Amino acid sequence: MARPKRQEERRSQLVAAAQRAIALHGPDGARLNRVAEEAGLTSGAVLYYYPDIDELMFEANRAGMERFYEGRVRMLEGLPDDPVARLVALIDSGLPSGSDDTEVRLLCELGGSAGRNPLMASLLTTLYDRQVGMYQVVLEQGAARGLFALAQPTLVIARNLVALEDAYGYRIVAKHPTLDRAAAAELLREYARLATGHALTS
Repeated sequence: MARPKRQEERRSQLVAAAQRAIALHGPDGARLNRVAEEAGLTSGAVLYYYPDIDELMFEANRAGMERFYEGRVRMLEGLPDDPVARLVALIDSGLPSGSDDTEVRLLCELGGSAGRNPLMASLLTTLYDRQVGMYQVVLEQGAARGLFALAQPTLVIARNLVALEDAYGYRIVAKHPTLDRAAAAELLREYARLATGHALTS
């Protein structure tokens, strides 16, 4: 009875190892031997759990993207029904924790390969569009309740917010000397204040 659970745990560990390998070597350089090295296993052991290495790469990419959509949706569901608080929380949750944030480094690497990898391009496009839709819902709720005086259509504001998350996230993992997480979050909030006409304080 315990074996399926151990297999699930091992597969999760391999997904994390594949993410680290992609972040270090890029999608094209994350070979089987490098994933095995990150996991502390032999290549044969990796193939035991993932006979198709492409499946492992797909799972690593999908899991890295889950944080910025599914994870944030769950976060919103746990918050009070307050568009202001939800907008602030969305902004704060869309940035890397720091320059060593593996999942954001992974997304940066995937972005660099999207032009030559249609699958990665499709995954990243889907992620972007879902995040935009998530912001739109919160913006529309705030406008409907008279909390936000929107300066632009919700689609424009939402697209700009997600694009700013991506741009500042890249700068953070690239170790920009004067742009850390706190500074980037404030820059995002400043744009959101202009776009919503709200001070974004609870």
